[in-house]
Amino acid sequence: MTLYNWDNEINASVSVCDENGKIVYLNKQALAHFQKEGGERLLGSDILDCHPEPAKSILKNMMFSHKENIYSIEKNGVKKIIIQKPWFAEGVYKGFVEIVTEIPIDLPHFVRS
Repeated sequence: MTLYNWDNEINASVSVCDENGKIVYLNKQALAHFQKEGGERLLGSDILDCHPEPAKSILKNMMFSHKENIYSIEKNGVKKIIIQKPWFAEGVYKGFVEIVTEIPIDLPHFVRS
């Protein structure tokens, strides 16, 4: 099975940093989203320099604890979910991946048994 460029074909921003917080990958949606902040020039920069407090402290804690961070935001009537998860290679922490995508304001929630 070929995966193609799935990360550039989904309607979501995908960003990846290494274990030291260096930005190592931005998909095309992330590049467009961060164009005003430098776009492609952000590659190789420190993710912590891109965030104010308290986000900076949250990211530092994620890098230390290897824990995930998931939350939603709303701005100008657009709601998004932010999923930040650590990634590992053969059990060794390598950094974290952030996926951001729009979600409906009235997102349905189902409880399944």
